[in-house]
Amino acid sequence: MTLPPVLISLGAFGASEVRRHGQCGFARLAAEAGADGVEVRAELLTDPARELPALAALADAAGLARVHSSPDGLWNAEGALDESALERALEQARLLGAPRLKISIGGYVSGGRGLERLARRLSGTPVQLLIENDQTEAAGTLPALRRFFADARAAGLLLPLTFDMGNWHWLGEDPLQAAQALAPEVGYVHCKGVQRRPDRWVAVPLRESAAPWRAVLRALPAGVPRAIEYPLQGDDLAAVTRAEIALLRRVETDR
Repeated sequence: MTLPPVLISLGAFGASEVRRHGQCGFARLAAEAGADGVEVRAELLTDPARELPALAALADAAGLARVHSSPDGLWNAEGALDESALERALEQARLLGAPRLKISIGGYVSGGRGLERLARRLSGTPVQLLIENDQTEAAGTLPALRRFFADARAAGLLLPLTFDMGNWHWLGEDPLQAAQALAPEVGYVHCKGVQRRPDRWVAVPLRESAAPWRAVLRALPAGVPRAIEYPLQGDDLAAVTRAEIALLRRVETDR
C-alpha cells in the first residue's frame, strides 16, 4: 500500500514563533521529523523575495514537496477576479518552486465574471491551484463550493479542492457531509481537530478533537496528500511532529 504524502503547514508551529524565527528553521525541523513536504504560509513571510528562494533551496536539499498558501481570495468583495492577488501568489509559488498553490475563492458569486480569464492565465503556468474551503460564508460553505466547482467545470477549469476538515465547524456545517459530497473534487487535505470553547471554535490536535476526524478522513480519497494544520507544541517539537506524522500514516494503513 502506498501511503499519501504527509506535509506540515508551517503555521502549525505557531504564527508568532514562525514570524520571529522564519519558516526555514521549521521546514528543516519538519524534514528531520520525517515529513514528506511543507506548506509555506505567505502571511508569515517577512521578506518573501529573500525567504522563498532560501526555502526552495532547503526543500530541494531535503527532498521536501512544497505547497504555497496564499491568504488572499481569488475574487474580491465586489465579485471581480482579483488579478493582482493571483499574480502575487503565482510569483511567490514560482520563487518557492512550488507546483501547487492553495487559495480560496474569496468573494466569488455564482455565474460571476473572471472564470474564463482565470482559465487563460492558468494555461500559461505549471502551477496548479488548490481551492480551499475557508471560514467565510462566501468561500467556505458546501452550497457555495458546489456552485463554484460546477461553474469552473463549465468554463473548462479543473481545480482540486483543499479540504480543510476543521473550517466547516466555524460555519455550522457538517464536515462528514461535506466530505461525502465533495470527495471527487479533493486533491489535498488539511487535517485539523476542533474543540468548542464558550465563545469560539479552536483548532486542536486530532486526538483531542470533538469531531469524528477518522470518519472524515476515511470519506476522502486515499491517495491525496495530507497536511497537519493543527498546533504542534512541546519541549521536543521534532518528537511531537514525528508522532503526529505517524498518527496520520497509521490512519491510512488502517483504512
